[in-house]
Amino acid sequence: MNEKKTARKAYEKQLRKLQIELCHLQTWVRHKGLRVIIIFEGRDGAGKGGTIRALTERVSPRVFRTVALPAPSDREKSQMYIQRYMAHFPAAGEITIFDRSWYNRAGVERVMGFASSEQVERFLELCPQIERTIVENGIILLKYWLEVSDEEQLRRFEKRAEDPMRQWKLSPMDLPSRERWYEYSKARDAMLEATDTKHAPWYILRSDDKKSARLNCLAHILGRIPYKRIKADAIKLPKRDKKHAYDDQAPLKKRRFVPEVH
Repeated sequence: MNEKKTARKAYEKQLRKLQIELCHLQTWVRHKGLRVIIIFEGRDGAGKGGTIRALTERVSPRVFRTVALPAPSDREKSQMYIQRYMAHFPAAGEITIFDRSWYNRAGVERVMGFASSEQVERFLELCPQIERTIVENGIILLKYWLEVSDEEQLRRFEKRAEDPMRQWKLSPMDLPSRERWYEYSKARDAMLEATDTKHAPWYILRSDDKKSARLNCLAHILGRIPYKRIKADAIKLPKRDKKHAYDDQAPLKKRRFVPEVH
C-alpha cells in the first residue's frame, strides 16, 4: 500500500471516531435541549465547505442545521443588520452552523465597498455586546476562522479554474479576493481585534492541510461542548404484519422505470 493510501486510511479512521462522538454529542444536545451556534469564517478557498461537510455528514440535519445565506434582499437591507441571521438561531436541541455569518460586514462587505466605513465601525463596536447577549441567553457560541496561505489559496483557485466540476466554486467574490489579499488581511486583523472576546473568542484554524484542519476542528468542537454519552435503548425491528399481504411488486410492472446505465 502506498503512502497516500495509508494516509487516507488513517484520516478516515480518525474521522470516523470523531463522527461517532458527534453522534453522541447530538444525543446529548437533544436530551438537554442545548442551543449551539458554530460560525465558520475565513478566506475564500480556506476549506470551510469541506470542514462543514465533515462535521455534518453523519448526523441529523434536524439537529445540525447549516445556514448559508445569499446576498440580502432590498427588504433585508432595510432591517437591523443582524436581524436576518437571528431568524436562524437554534431552538432547544439544535446546533446552527453558519457558513459565513454576520461577520460578512467586517470582511467582504468592508473590502468590496458594500458597507460604509461608518457601518463597519458601528458593527465592530456593537458585535461584542450582541454576542454577550447571545451567550448570556444560554446559547453556546463557537467562532472559527480558517486561515489558508497565499500559495495554497492560489493552488486551490487554479485547480477550480481547470476543473469543470469545481468551477462553480469560483464565485464573483473569489477572484477579487486574490487581488485584494492584503485588504482582506487588514479587515481580518481589525475584526479579530474588536471581536475576539472572553465570552465569545475566535479560534484560528490553519487549513493548508485540509484533512488535518477537519480533524482538528471536529476534535475542538467536541472539547468545547461538554457532553456525556447516553446509553441508547436496544433497537428491535418489528416483524412484518402479513395480514394484508399481497404481491406488492406486480402493480409496479406497468410503471415507468429509470433505465440502467451500463
